[in-house]
Amino acid sequence: MPRELTVSQAVALGALHGPAELLPVSSSAHVALVPELLGWPALSPELEKAFEVALHAGTLGGLAVLVPWPSLPLALLATAPGAVAGLALEKPIERWLGGPRATAAGLVAGSAVMLLADRRATGERVASDATIGDALVLGAAQACALWPGVSRLGLTLAAARARGFSRPAAFELARTVGLPVVAGATALKGVRLAQSPPPPPVRRAFAAGMVAACASTLAAAPLRRVTAVAPWAAERVVLAALAVRRSSAR
Repeated sequence: MPRELTVSQAVALGALHGPAELLPVSSSAHVALVPELLGWPALSPELEKAFEVALHAGTLGGLAVLVPWPSLPLALLATAPGAVAGLALEKPIERWLGGPRATAAGLVAGSAVMLLADRRATGERVASDATIGDALVLGAAQACALWPGVSRLGLTLAAARARGFSRPAAFELARTVGLPVVAGATALKGVRLAQSPPPPPVRRAFAAGMVAACASTLAAAPLRRVTAVAPWAAERVVLAALAVRRSSAR
């Protein structure tokens, strides 16, 4: 049965969401699957979407401090494909790619793409070398990451490695060009949420989750130095396997 969100659960998920946004693990997949693995009753679809807005808003506050914003031309080119695809495909994606099994499949597929791109990469380009062509490719990667679990950061990282960027540069670019996408999606969904706000008790939980997401993002600042791929790909596969096992046991 659908349930309301408690403050303690909101804080726990906010604390998880912040660090996950700095890593190629799919924060949305973790926030969706971890409660299920813990046996928490499912949120209603409307409440789940609204809470996701709150978490992204809190995380964005932390990211705005930690991550440099890209130049305007790079930001526009890297954001446009994902924005157009998101607006056009939001409903079909929710209809056909929702649920733990589809999310688990996205986690595994994203891990495979990340590992393949990283293993085959030989270039050592630096982030400042990024061109218009690079921005368009990174933007296309972000558009493909609309599949839940694939991970926007992970797929953009893979695209940057395929374009010849070093691993540190690829992580830097992936984190940077994702900021406008997160900001735009949060603003759009925030407007929708304002038109149909949740009841007051739930708002308190939302506020707690938002603060926890912002604080955990700032606390996770050392993760910006992380440039490993294989451990996070493995973690994603483990989470996917646990989610499928849980779903099959029902």
